[in-house]
Amino acid sequence: MSEPKNVIVTGAASGIGQACARDLAAEGHLVLALDLGADALEAAHPGAGNSLVLFAGDVSQPADCEAAVAAAVDRFGGLDAMIHFAAIHSTTPWSELDADEFNRELAVNVTGSFLMSQAAARPMIAQGGGSIVLTTSGIVHIGGVGGAGRGGPAYASSKAAIVALTRSLARSLGADGVRVNAIAPGATETAMTAGYTEEARANVGNAAALGRMGRAEEIADAARFLISDRASYITGEIMNVNGGASFA
Repeated sequence: MSEPKNVIVTGAASGIGQACARDLAAEGHLVLALDLGADALEAAHPGAGNSLVLFAGDVSQPADCEAAVAAAVDRFGGLDAMIHFAAIHSTTPWSELDADEFNRELAVNVTGSFLMSQAAARPMIAQGGGSIVLTTSGIVHIGGVGGAGRGGPAYASSKAAIVALTRSLARSLGADGVRVNAIAPGATETAMTAGYTEEARANVGNAAALGRMGRAEEIADAARFLISDRASYITGEIMNVNGGASFA
């Protein structure tokens, strides 16, 4: 990136979010790393200091989203970007899925994405622009039936909604200089895929043109590009980062 940015990264205690927050801070950006638990954040980012601030909060709660943004603005003097990885997984197949689990998936993955975007957009508009990156999933292209650690209907539905949310926010905020994009990761080596059976891991690896699962850093790099000045004319896009598992 051409100059240091002030960035919030959610889901920063593990997986892709952890890699993204760590690498942004290492590059000299100021990062507020947000996740549910303070202990998990401290374990993921030992020795966090002035350039990497840890903040515990629940993205499904409006007050927590607003507090995280306020903390970033207060600490850094502004907010240039928000990268949203926070999500929960559901592997329950349709026949066993109940309304409570389905609605919880939507509350965290969809409403949480909106609430963080809404809170982040306000200071971005006030300062004349910014960038938001949300996270959908390659499961939207192939469907998800659940079982063996794989995403099921609730997870797939929540991630499909992010596509529409990204495009709606991109149109809503474009005139104010705020870009909104999303990445769609394929199967990635994270805690979310740790429950895959060996057969499932082999299947998703073989489905990719590159013949393997992705690494957290590879997905994080795509998000980091989208908030960079090099992506200044990109908005409303869904970037597939799946090793060629889908060309949709």
